[in-house]
Amino acid sequence: MNLEEIRIERQKWMTWKNVKPLRDMLEALEDVECEMDLGDSVKFTSSSAPDMQKIEETARAMMPWRKGPFDLFGMFIDTEWQSNIKYNLLRPYFDLKDKCVADVGCNNGYYLFKMLEDKPAKLVGFDPSAVYKTQFDFINHFAKTDIEYELLGVEHLPFYEHKFDLIFCLGVLYHRSDPISMIKQLAKSLEQDGEVILDTFMIDGEENVALCPAGSYSKIPNISFVPTLSALENWCHKGGFKSFEVLEVSATTIEEQRKTSWIEGQSLEDFLDPDDSSKTVEGYPAPKRVYVRLKKG
Repeated sequence: MNLEEIRIERQKWMTWKNVKPLRDMLEALEDVECEMDLGDSVKFTSSSAPDMQKIEETARAMMPWRKGPFDLFGMFIDTEWQSNIKYNLLRPYFDLKDKCVADVGCNNGYYLFKMLEDKPAKLVGFDPSAVYKTQFDFINHFAKTDIEYELLGVEHLPFYEHKFDLIFCLGVLYHRSDPISMIKQLAKSLEQDGEVILDTFMIDGEENVALCPAGSYSKIPNISFVPTLSALENWCHKGGFKSFEVLEVSATTIEEQRKTSWIEGQSLEDFLDPDDSSKTVEGYPAPKRVYVRLKKG
């Protein structure tokens, strides 16, 4: 199946019984003349009086909201992740002006909207989730950007219509059962002088090893490997990158990830040992992230 056939097939996901009602609510929204402000929250203001009851009903129906925050005409979507913290951490390390940029695992597109301030030539988000795509379309209903959102995964990038100058791949690698293959896919999707900004879970240690959770990790069921920094560097070299630059290392905190009225279920505070926050409930080291820049040359 080629890429266009995959696109056609995945467009059918929008008719699934859990997605179709959301798409119908989205289609029923009025057009609103508004302005967008790209601060820590992606904020919309309008001199008119939009139908806030319908806007909030639509937004609430799309819960849970993981990445953000967003502010729609005074309605604050207080997302689980304060994604501005990660964005502000990485902001000094990139310049997107006139570049072709991809965000792999883009969720509802919060980072893509934020990236508009850099005036890139092209922005493409990749995420195979019909619900996240619908959240993106909801925000873009007001933003009216030309950001492209593909219901595709990282495995499709090497077959995409063009290569990218910069790929963001944040919080994806630890979900892959073959991390080196994924890194190779990122390398194949870059222009020769392009770069990847990657973040993933890590564990402390000098050895070239990785934690392989027996079951869940921090109550996340699909975590395959959590490497040491030296193991991650080896993976990236094996995946086709010559340059491996550590940008930042940070522990995830309950300031960054927490329960709000805009999500359902648990969050970080429930994933850590209640008696020792340096450990997950399973007894593993608590989540710590490393942010790296990768280049092929």
